[in-house]
Amino acid sequence: MPAAATRDQIVAAADRLFYHHGYEHTSFADIAGAVGLSRGNFYYHFKSKDAILDAVIDARLADTRRVLEQWEAEAPTPAGRIMRYVEIVLTNRADIQDYGCPVGTLTTELAKLEHSMLGQAGRLFALFRAWLREQFALLGPADQADELAMHVLAFSQGVAVMANAFHDEAFIRREVDRMRDWLSTYEK
Repeated sequence: MPAAATRDQIVAAADRLFYHHGYEHTSFADIAGAVGLSRGNFYYHFKSKDAILDAVIDARLADTRRVLEQWEAEAPTPAGRIMRYVEIVLTNRADIQDYGCPVGTLTTELAKLEHSMLGQAGRLFALFRAWLREQFALLGPADQADELAMHVLAFSQGVAVMANAFHDEAFIRREVDRMRDWLSTYEK
């Protein structure tokens, strides 16, 4: 298998394990085992766990950019695009109920660890914030665009935490409906 493909498999496995078990509770051996590599072959690709974390964050950023581009292509209005973001808690409800939000859980864990990569992981939220701010500016309330973007981010994190705590799909659906109603007040 080419080195790039192996590296991609390592990053995908690490991403999944960090999400399911946490960064701190995932070892080199766990990741190597998930990919079926010996430790020597594993170290050829990554010299440290922080290097893997950096690659995972970069992969998540690239995936997020692709998703945002897809939403822009699929939804003709800013409100429709914002709803795509809101609905992510429904789309990913099974994982969110089991593991929480992948961005929120990672940044929270890194903050507790006072990890040097916290700022890098925070770029994921910054990307969503900037994109949502742009959508709200297009929707009309440009002077409130950042405040509204933060409101939607806070909504998604709150729903993810409660969904993880209570495993209540009906709650997720109610909250998405409430956010849809709220967002409709901004449509022209």
